[in-house]
Amino acid sequence: MPNITLSIPKEIHEIMKNHREIRWSEVARAAMIMQIKKLALAESIASKSKLTMKDVHEINAKIKKGMHHKLYNEDSN
Repeated sequence: MPNITLSIPKEIHEIMKNHREIRWSEVARAAMIMQIKKLALAESIASKSKLTMKDVHEINAKIKKGMHHKLYNEDSN
């Protein structure tokens, strides 16, 4: 099995050292597997899509505009 090296902030490392009962490599491996499964699902859905990149950009702009409107309306209340 290949190995990888991760860099983590010092504060996180200190917490991890206080919990040596946890197999941190297994935690990282499980998180990576979950992310890979999410990517595979997204790629599967996207491969069946009939949307063009233009459609995607238009939908993205509408979502951003809606979120902007929602956030500013909530701030004014």
